[in-house]
Order: sequence, then structure tokens, then C-alpha cells
Amino acid sequence: MNGFSRFLALIALLTAVAATKASAELRYETGDGGYMLLYGQFDPAHLSFDDGVSTTSETADNTNSNSRVGFWYRQITDSGEFSINLETSLGLRQSGLVSQNRTPDSIDWQRTNIRKVEAIWKGNRYGTIYLGQGSMSSDGASGYDLSGTTLVLYNSIPDTAGAFQFRTTAGALSNKTITQAFGSFDGGRKTRMRYDTPSFGGVRLSASYGEEVLNKNVNETVADVGLMYSEQIGSVTIVGGLAYSRNEFEAEAPRHDTVGSFSLLHYTGLNVTVAAGNRDETGRYIYGKLGYQVELFPLGKTAMAIDYYSGDDKISKGSDTTSVGISIVQSFDRANIDVYLGYREYSLTETGASYLDASSIMFGTRWKF
Repeated sequence: MNGFSRFLALIALLTAVAATKASAELRYETGDGGYMLLYGQFDPAHLSFDDGVSTTSETADNTNSNSRVGFWYRQITDSGEFSINLETSLGLRQSGLVSQNRTPDSIDWQRTNIRKVEAIWKGNRYGTIYLGQGSMSSDGASGYDLSGTTLVLYNSIPDTAGAFQFRTTAGALSNKTITQAFGSFDGGRKTRMRYDTPSFGGVRLSASYGEEVLNKNVNETVADVGLMYSEQIGSVTIVGGLAYSRNEFEAEAPRHDTVGSFSLLHYTGLNVTVAAGNRDETGRYIYGKLGYQVELFPLGKTAMAIDYYSGDDKISKGSDTTSVGISIVQSFDRANIDVYLGYREYSLTETGASYLDASSIMFGTRWKF
């Protein structure tokens, strides 16, 4: 049995087991309005990448929404809610790290896999304070997306196959990767202090300051601000965000990023998403997606979408990058399972250099508990 056959067998087994019974919350009530909750997800995928000369296939964890486990403790008080959130990815081989020349170990957990170690105070009147490892104010600002297909199709193009290299038109592997050519410029997670205002008419403001402490080889501090919007207007749900961040490094020049996105979902299932980003030092991009959600089966929604990404000056001055993708995600609500299939094409041109177009196919399933 080859790797792809084993992967299909794993999906079939996981789906059969989970579909037999709805997963109950792993929750323990502590009394007086408090509780503890264990949660997580498992998201194996099969990735196939065609660089124009050869095809590389591998089973990996889906970097778009990696496998993880987490813990919540929440306590309601008269003046607000105090909570603690701990979360880590499982350290499984990531789809975004597989390439033509490298297959990472199946499991290689490191401290950089820690996602959240934070304490949160959400006051009834004055907003929310976050302390510890977690999302900066700019994290997610470029990724507001109501299509239901972000498991396999969204504006962070490198998450699917970021380490793969483009080939020159002569057929040789270049040193230019998908990650270098594409990017969302979205904020990330740091050990930080963050404050979010209460929502006023669907609008929240946020500011944070943080440092990279998990990666010992990176000396980085980040200051950012963000604006988030979420509202239901008639038959349309609207979400969006806008953020600015300044990243300072010990051994290189500061980086300045401005990102934003918004997404509209009509009650009919039609949806549209637009995002854009600008890095003062290295390029800019625009992104658009058109999607549709429908309940073809009583088991759960079917979400379909197509998207388009266009970037300038990302990999070098005068470079152009484009990507087109199409996807479908089928949800099985009772089993907490999503099965997905995505296809994406990648194109890169540089002044004085040309490359073969590449493409990827990702098929997988995510089970949440």
C-alpha cells in the first residue's frame, strides 16, 4: 500500500469512527460560572506538487489549519470574565515545509510549535486585556473570509506548498520558493501585551506590543494596531479588518506592513472576499475570492470557491506573482468533520528571468473535538 492509499484508508477510518456518534465537549464545570475545556483538531492531507518537470507527492499536516490541542479555563465574575488559554500544534510534518528535495520528519515537536500561553481579562465595560503568547493585533487582519473554504483556499498562499521551488524554463530548480514569491503580510503570534476596546457599532480597536521568545535564533519586537468590524445588515453578514505593524530586528532593517480584508456573506450562500497588503520594503498584493455555500446534503454545508492573487515586487524589484485556485469543502456537522479538495496554480516572472508555472492539489480531512 503506497502513501496515498494509506492516507485514503486513514480518512475512511477517521470518518467512519467519528460519524457514528457526535463528539461531546470535553468540558468540566467547576461551579460558580467557571469551566475547563479540552479541544483540538486533527488535519491530515495529501499534497501533490507539479513544478512543470516532475511531480512530488507527500502526506502531511495541513499548514492552512494545522493539527493542534488546547485547553481553556474560564471563570465568569460580576465584572467580566477571566480566562487562561493554552494551545500547541502537534509538531507533525507541515505541508508548507515539504519540497522537491526535503521531506521533514513525520513528528518533530519544538518550542516554536507553542501557539498560545495567555491570560485574558474581558471586562463588561472597558474591553479586553491579553497577556502572554498569542495573537498580535494584526493577526488575522488580512484573512477575514466567510467562504467556508479557508481550510484549503485563502490568501496565505505559502501555507499549502510554501517550500517548493520554481523551475527555470530550462528545467533546473531555482532558489526561488513559493514562500518567497507569495505572502499575506498578516500579523502573527508573539509574547505580547494587547488591549481590545469594546465593540461600538460592530467596530473594535486593538493595539499590542510583543517580542519573539520561542525562536531563539530570532531577535524581533513588534508594535501594531488593528481595527476590526463585524455586523449583520439585513440579509448580509459583513466582517473585516485593517492593521498596521512595525517589526524591528537586531540584524536587519525594520519592516512596515499594512494589511486589510473584508468578506460579505449573503443568506443565499453567495459570498465575496477581498484582501490586500503592502510591505514598504518588499512589495504588495491584491486578492479576491468568489464563493457559494449550499446544503446539498442534510449532513452539512458544501462550500465552493475560486480565488485570484496578484503580487508585485515581492521576490525582487519588478517581479510579478499570480495564483489562481479552486476548492470545495464538505462539512459533516454531526461528526465535526470537514473534507476538502483544492487546486492551485502558481506563476512567477522576474526581470531577466523566467520560470515554469507550477500547480498543487491538496486533499484532506479535518476532525475537530
